[in-house]
Amino acid sequence: MPVSSDLDEAPGESDADGLPINELFESLQGEGRLAGVPSVFVRTSGCNLRCWFCDSYHTSWEPTHATMSVDEILAEVASYDADHVVLTGGEPLIHDSAVDLLDALDDRGYHTTVETNGTVFRDAPIDLASVSPKLASSTPTPERDPKGDGEWAERHDARRIDRDALGALVEAYDVQLKFVVSDRGEMDEITDLVARLREAVDVRIRDADVLLMPEGATRDRIEETRPVAAELAREYGFRYTPRLHVNLWNDAPET
Repeated sequence: MPVSSDLDEAPGESDADGLPINELFESLQGEGRLAGVPSVFVRTSGCNLRCWFCDSYHTSWEPTHATMSVDEILAEVASYDADHVVLTGGEPLIHDSAVDLLDALDDRGYHTTVETNGTVFRDAPIDLASVSPKLASSTPTPERDPKGDGEWAERHDARRIDRDALGALVEAYDVQLKFVVSDRGEMDEITDLVARLREAVDVRIRDADVLLMPEGATRDRIEETRPVAAELAREYGFRYTPRLHVNLWNDAPET
């Protein structure tokens, strides 16, 4: 069923009786330092941004979901064997109930990764914050807007970087900073943001904590962007991360 239009606006827009869940499934983690680890994915619906290349279109541009209580989610997670849970979206941290879910998962001994765009900070037990700041190239300009109306360009661009939230996430959690890369021109923005974060926080951000990931939701697109991301990672001393699930299953759902 469609998510209400209010759900994409700001933190605190949770369904009163639970979380809007777009998908809940077990697979291999496809990205980041835990790539290849069997994990249960809890994908919430609703996002405060609109990246034109979003690979979870039905959580953002045309969000759909079934509302599940925290207890229902926990029961579904427990039906799988994996000890790792990935809370993703959309932007999962816009939902107040995400904290309740993370508390409950922590109580049960699960390792939790939260995939976030870095614009929202929550005080919750998170083992790995996988923070993917959105670059200027993510903005849905009229030429790249999937809807074709340009309605989100200004709103997305104004929201896509929140340095206060980014700094709080970096200081509070074990963090990987994961940047989607499609061409060399994005590196100035990446290195500038990383330098500003290093100046602003009291913890060390290692080059190995900065991950470059090829843009693309299909094998064909990844074939085009993978060499660029890999070469830039080598050149700048950052880490390359694959999109393992795309390589294995292309753009199939629940992967």
